[in-house]
Amino acid sequence: MSRQNEETQSELYIDVRSSEINIALLHNKKLVELNKERSNIEFSVGDIYLGKVKRLMPGLNAAFVDVGYKKDAFLHYLDLGAAFQTQNKFLHIGISKKQKNIKFSKINPEADIDKHGKITDVLTVGQYVLVQIAKEPISSKGPRLSCELSIAGRNLVLMPFGAKISISQKIKSVEERKRLKRLIESITPANYGVIVRTVAETKMVADLDKELNLLIEKWETLYSELSNAKPPKLMIGEINRTTAILRDILNSSFNQIYVNDKQTYEGIKDFITEIAPEKSKIVKLYNSTEPIFDYFDIEKQIKTAFGKTVPMRNGSYLIIEHTEAAHIIDVNSGNRSNSEQDQEENATEVNLIAAEEIARQLRLRDMGGIIIVDFIDIHNEKNKRKIFDKLKDSMEGDRAKFHIIPLSKFCVMEITRQRVRPEMEIKTSEKCPCCSGSGKIEASISLTDEIENSLKFIIKKHKAKEVIIKAHPFVHAYLTKGLIKPIRKTWQKSFNCKIKISPMMAYSYMEYHFFNAADEELFY
Repeated sequence: MSRQNEETQSELYIDVRSSEINIALLHNKKLVELNKERSNIEFSVGDIYLGKVKRLMPGLNAAFVDVGYKKDAFLHYLDLGAAFQTQNKFLHIGISKKQKNIKFSKINPEADIDKHGKITDVLTVGQYVLVQIAKEPISSKGPRLSCELSIAGRNLVLMPFGAKISISQKIKSVEERKRLKRLIESITPANYGVIVRTVAETKMVADLDKELNLLIEKWETLYSELSNAKPPKLMIGEINRTTAILRDILNSSFNQIYVNDKQTYEGIKDFITEIAPEKSKIVKLYNSTEPIFDYFDIEKQIKTAFGKTVPMRNGSYLIIEHTEAAHIIDVNSGNRSNSEQDQEENATEVNLIAAEEIARQLRLRDMGGIIIVDFIDIHNEKNKRKIFDKLKDSMEGDRAKFHIIPLSKFCVMEITRQRVRPEMEIKTSEKCPCCSGSGKIEASISLTDEIENSLKFIIKKHKAKEVIIKAHPFVHAYLTKGLIKPIRKTWQKSFNCKIKISPMMAYSYMEYHFFNAADEELFY
């Protein structure tokens, strides 16, 4: 295990809402990753579909495939994989009801396709293909597909048609790499390849054999269902984002996982008990009335981390701009200055702080594509190398593939980072509390009257016996901390209804909503 994992304390906070699940990963109390999973999410990375070729594009050497999304998905020739003809043969056998009892491991492989070939040589319009989502729909584009299929587990990744055993490069011990390769080769059937993940280091043969058999069973279930399948059809769905994150990042550095929903809590506890029984006790159910992200100070971190200006320690800050072609990050020293150091030392110190924060921002916002960073000018090549090494080390925990080009003569750094999902974008600016963005000022003193009138209507319409008002913390304080008699108690007595008021840091000053005891919003 890397030294970084040993020193880092990781915590996961899961906020389950009616329309989405928000997942926050913290390292040493600092937010490093934020995922928002819609409850009705479709076309996740890892999903395997039976699709149908709709159009061939010889100029692009690609095809558009119908997988059920509103726009046809994109499949390039280079993403077909060398064993595409074997996969195509397998698909025809699976679809044929006469031959469906043939075992997958007994299928004789076909010759690899020419890596310099043309899409028209191997695909025709109307042809059925097994494809996997490689990139989720982003902006106006449909999903990006691959025919090099894989099924991920905790320790292993199964590659049907792969016939190759690969060991994670992060396992450094030569003896351990050899042990794992011999072990996996001895238990893997024909026509399968396997990637051994980093967490498999030191694992016993019984654990790996059990997981391999489960992954093979998952694949063979797909095989048995092909005879009744019609495209577009989801054949194997990736597990939900929450458990996928846990599967990929759970390690000994995790010391707590908090969930605010009982059903999700039980599912996660069962999942962790299965993959890492020794960690089952770290899963905890959060059941306080205060929002989980507010209680653990995560909402405040989100507000400060996702703006155009990102503050850093000692007064320095980043400016982050997004364009269609690239992301631009500018490093600024602000009012930071140390008179005892020269300009080179000051600039190097700020740049090192910025490198660490940039690595966090790339992961937090899931920024992909081309990233251009304009560091503060320095001239010493040794200092430039320090900054490059600092950024590279800070990005070690990033699960996306990335490439960093060292600082140029003008202290500009280029980074490319894999993008498989839409970039995380959270609006941190709020509407003016006086005019709500209209430019017209309303009397702020009328807010309590507005809430009272709405409350009266809500109670009458829904015949409510209990109403929860969620509002900005300032409004919450005003309604509950009265010097003589809080306004909340006055309303409670007047309407003969139990009234609670919950502070919400995520709300703008004049924003408020009504909920019942089951946390379902009550509308006018």
